[in-house]
Amino acid sequence: MALAFVAMIGVAYTLAATALAGRWRPRDPAEAPADAPSVTMLKPLHGPEPMLEAKLRGFLDQDYPAPVDMVCGVSRADDPAAKAARAVGATLVVDGSRHGSNAKVSNLINMAPQAKGDIIILSDSDMAVPRDYAARIAAEMATPGVGIVTLLYAGRGDGGGWSRLAAAGISWGFLPSVMVGLATGMAHPCMGSTIAIRRETLDAIGGFERFKDLLADDHAIGAAVRETGLAVVVPPMIVAHGSTEASLAELVAHELRWNATVRMLDPAGYAGSVVTHPTAFALLAMAMGAGWWVLAAALLSRLALAARIDYIAGERTAPLWWLPARDLLSFGLYVGAFFTRRVDWRGQRLHMADDGRMTAETETRYP
Repeated sequence: MALAFVAMIGVAYTLAATALAGRWRPRDPAEAPADAPSVTMLKPLHGPEPMLEAKLRGFLDQDYPAPVDMVCGVSRADDPAAKAARAVGATLVVDGSRHGSNAKVSNLINMAPQAKGDIIILSDSDMAVPRDYAARIAAEMATPGVGIVTLLYAGRGDGGGWSRLAAAGISWGFLPSVMVGLATGMAHPCMGSTIAIRRETLDAIGGFERFKDLLADDHAIGAAVRETGLAVVVPPMIVAHGSTEASLAELVAHELRWNATVRMLDPAGYAGSVVTHPTAFALLAMAMGAGWWVLAAALLSRLALAARIDYIAGERTAPLWWLPARDLLSFGLYVGAFFTRRVDWRGQRLHMADDGRMTAETETRYP
């Protein structure tokens, strides 16, 4: 049966991903180069977020011999995130000026004049990093020909049960697919978990202004740097994405936006990622008369991959018995993204164009 065949292809893919994931197994802490450059962490912020102060402090609490400072940006003085930025001693930029449809990039444009470090590290507010984060990045940036260092990330639930289910989608779905793509040379990621770039390289690609109307600004920054002949590298280090979804509706909105963005950037690759959903196809195959062994093979392979990823990341993302439900939810969102042309992002309704640009339907709001 065709459905059983697709499920078995998915099982083979899952087993391959489990083996390839070993390339990112835990390593000894990195050491910064002797002439370590200064670093500025750029953090665009918006609204309240669980554990935000602790996550920001982790970026500053580094085993690193050169100066490390942080610039945080908000669009309003009463933004709840401003308190966390002040608490860690970051330079806070309060500026509501809009430069395009992408509110995050507008924030970065407003913050950029305050970035004084030789290396600028842009990262999303929901990331958490170890103490050798800056040292590993600086060591990679010292390699000739490197233009950007970006990092893989696993999920971590910071806001209760729904956030753990969202984190499982990252760790057990997204992360292995990027690992496989990197190992096969099919993926060329540049991710908001970390974009470390030299000041002169950022200037050479036109600064943040070039990306003010793009939804997938992270991907576009990486592509722009590759156009200059420099490489975007992904060293064997995994940081944590602190998921904060408090409801199923938030989870669906967030992941549907992410899936729709990937489909827009790489339609063929997104369609091909159907092989990452063996559980759903195994269930469909059983409904059409296939034996129970199809579902058993799918579930066992997926459980092996989830356990492997959690070991490499250093912590259990979610209970493994959640995996079947998480897989079915992921498949539903995968299918839904084929029919999505508008997405919600931080209170905005965004219209997506085929060229990756977007227009905003509403202004960003928060309590």
